[in-house]
Amino acid sequence: MSDTSLGADRQRGSDYADLSRQVRAAGLLGRRRGYYAVRIGLVVGSFAGLWALFAWLGQSWWQLGVAVALAVVFAQAGFVGHDAGHRQIARSRRANDLIGMVHGNLLTGISYGWWLDKHNRHHAHPNTEGKDPDITVAPLSFTTDQASRRRGVGALVTCYQAYLFFPLLLLEGLHLHANSVRAVLGPRRVPRRPAEAGLLTLHLGGYLAAVLLVLSPAQAIAFILVNQGVLGLYLGCSFAPNHKGMPILGAEDTVDYLRRQVLTSRNVCGGLFVDTVLGGLNYQIEHHLFPSMPCPNLRHARPLIRRFCAERDIDYHETTLGRSWAEALRHLHHIGSREPRTDVTVR
Repeated sequence: MSDTSLGADRQRGSDYADLSRQVRAAGLLGRRRGYYAVRIGLVVGSFAGLWALFAWLGQSWWQLGVAVALAVVFAQAGFVGHDAGHRQIARSRRANDLIGMVHGNLLTGISYGWWLDKHNRHHAHPNTEGKDPDITVAPLSFTTDQASRRRGVGALVTCYQAYLFFPLLLLEGLHLHANSVRAVLGPRRVPRRPAEAGLLTLHLGGYLAAVLLVLSPAQAIAFILVNQGVLGLYLGCSFAPNHKGMPILGAEDTVDYLRRQVLTSRNVCGGLFVDTVLGGLNYQIEHHLFPSMPCPNLRHARPLIRRFCAERDIDYHETTLGRSWAEALRHLHHIGSREPRTDVTVR
């Protein structure tokens, strides 16, 4: 390696340190306790209020509206659990884990420990073949190598995966619950297994008991299908814009941390409404660069980081919510049809 190459590598390695100093100097890594106190209060209050409304309505088909509203609250609780997993809310790990388990296991019915392990692996290697669990999701294929290994029904699904993507998301809620139960009961070690199992049992047992005792059999089935279908669709539509359709790195790629996080992530613009609906995760570039940065600070970090990337000729991709879904679907179509992609470049 030449001296010139060594100098370039050192410069690249120092880029993130330079950015970190600017972000820290701007006070963007400080805790936002007041914000999270209000946000948690709204989530817990909405959760309790909707179940009270559920009890008051009794046997009524209007309960399907409650099912939709509860799905939104479940997802918002999941977003709070996500922030706790990144140590954004409290100072201590124990306090963050407690918040995460309450919002994950108890309110949403998703194992916090199982999800956190998977999510940490994603953050370490976003959109990296063989390392990012979020692009190893059967029956979908996110790389040509995955598509080439599909056989039978799997190959047929891959061919039409762009059309099947949103319908498949309707099953994501049930899939998350099943994986959570499997993780807590399985041989793989889950931190705080007794607490996780207890909270998960309270959620699933209480949910099913309430639905089956209050509603007629037909209403109960419809309630569960609508609630879990909307939950899966909501979560899938919130997370898909973050990385799907962005460049995928090879397993041996040695790109530096700054570029790996920026080039594989996509921001979604749209103002306060989009910020709220997506739980602040629409600032995915900022979140991946600084996972412990409190959610409300991400929007303030955006202009600083965007300018920093422009000065170093690093692609910073931001688009609308609708276009982000279109880009994700376009990628799935290209993989399914085995067409070469010409719309993504890495710089």
